[in-house]
Amino acid sequence: MKRGGERDGLWQVRHKEEKGQNIEEEEKEMMNGKDGLLVIDMQNDFCPGGALPVEEGDVIVAVINQLMKHFSVVVATQDWHPANHKSFAPMHQGKEPYDVIELHGNEQVMWPEHCIQGTQGADLHKELDTREVCAIFRKGMNTEVDSYSGFRDNSKESITGLDGYLKALGIERIHLAGLATDYCVYYTGMDGIRNGYGVTMILDATRGIDVPPGSMQGKLSEFQSKGGKIAKSSDYALR
Repeated sequence: MKRGGERDGLWQVRHKEEKGQNIEEEEKEMMNGKDGLLVIDMQNDFCPGGALPVEEGDVIVAVINQLMKHFSVVVATQDWHPANHKSFAPMHQGKEPYDVIELHGNEQVMWPEHCIQGTQGADLHKELDTREVCAIFRKGMNTEVDSYSGFRDNSKESITGLDGYLKALGIERIHLAGLATDYCVYYTGMDGIRNGYGVTMILDATRGIDVPPGSMQGKLSEFQSKGGKIAKSSDYALR
């Protein structure tokens, strides 16, 4: 039994609108039904002015909106924390944001309160074109366990259902965009590799926080060493 409340997972499914676009042959190959775009945690609290802002986090929205047009399957994730989530620094006496503790046997960064269920900070960025999004998976709802990856929580005990959803659609390769490069994007990518997908991180469609300082490059190197690929948005023939 999972500790601490609601189960992470699928929140909303939509039918993506038919755009009637003309697509060149190289783009048709990419959109052959086996590629999906994952938009990770593009939420107000992770953008400038939010509770846990990533520098230039809002700059990538326009890039992501363009990328969406080149995929038939676009899935978004949302951090969706209860107000008393144990990853929040105020829940631990004497702890400050970015301190590190052990929580249920796992290393846990202490974060500022962010992406609290039902708040504006938890909403997807208003300029993100959600008409292109087929499904939204929410995570981090268990008060006791954080959830960086879109596939499962940090304890590796509970899955979100994202893997099953993608496999049911025949997706074999996933392409990652969103926030933050070195946390939720990275961990989603690593779990994607473990789950058997080809995984590409579109680096200029992400931004990172580099906490602790200098750690982001190490995570990118590890991602590539496990078979992950790094790309840029221009590789997707944006127009």
